Amino acid sequence: MITPSRSFISSLTARLAKGLGAALMLGMAALPAHAEESAGDRLSRLLEPLKTYAADFDQQILDASGQRLQEAKGKMWLSRPGKFRWSVDAPYRQEVVSDGKEVYLHDPDLEQVTVQPLDERVTHTPALLLSGRASELTANYAVKRQQQGARETFTLTPKQADTLFESLKLTFDSEQLDMLQMADSTGQRTAIDFSNVQYNPSLQDSRFVFQIPQGADVIREQ
Repeated sequence: MITPSRSFISSLTARLAKGLGAALMLGMAALPAHAEESAGDRLSRLLEPLKTYAADFDQQILDASGQRLQEAKGKMWLSRPGKFRWSVDAPYRQEVVSDGKEVYLHDPDLEQVTVQPLDERVTHTPALLLSGRASELTANYAVKRQQQGARETFTLTPKQADTLFESLKLTFDSEQLDMLQMADSTGQRTAIDFSNVQYNPSLQDSRFVFQIPQGADVIREQ
C-alpha cells in the first residue's frame, strides 16, 4: 500500500468532501417503484424525500491500477441545499465544513484553515439531484439502472464536461443507500460505505457554522 503525504491527503480530503459531500446529500428514503418508471424517474422518487442526512463513513480511494491510495473513516452531516460537515478521524484528523456559501478545510495538527467559495458545480449538482424533478435530472445526466434482487444501482454520467466526476454510482439495498462510488478523470475511484445512518434527522444550523480557531493560519482561495 502506498503511504500518501499529508499534503496529498489534505487536498484530496477537500476535493472529496466538496464533491462527495454534494453527492452524499443524495442519500435517501424511498417510495414504491412502478414498473413503467424510467431510471431517472425512479431515482428522483428515491431522492425527493431527503432534507437532512447523517452517517458514519468508511472510504477507500483507489488509483487507476487498483492500488489503494487512502482509507478514511469519520462522520458526516448534510442539509440541503449546500451545507455539510465532513469530519475525518483517521488517518489524520481533518474537517471540511460548508455553510452554503464558503467551504472551510481545517487541519488541526497543522493549525491551518483554508477557505474557498463553494464551487458552483457542487451546489448545482445536489440542487438538481435533490429537486426530484426527473426532467432536469435526465437533462443533465444520463441515468442507467440495474437491479439484482433487492439491490438497485444507478449510474449517473454527466452530459457536460465540466464536472467533479466522470461517473457516479448509487447503490440501494431494500431502497436504502448502501454504497456510493465515484470515478474522476484521472481514473481514481472512491468507494464509500455508510453505517449508523439517520434519514432526515433534526440538525441545528450551528452544525454548519465554522469558527476559525484563534491563532490558526488562514489561507483564502478564490
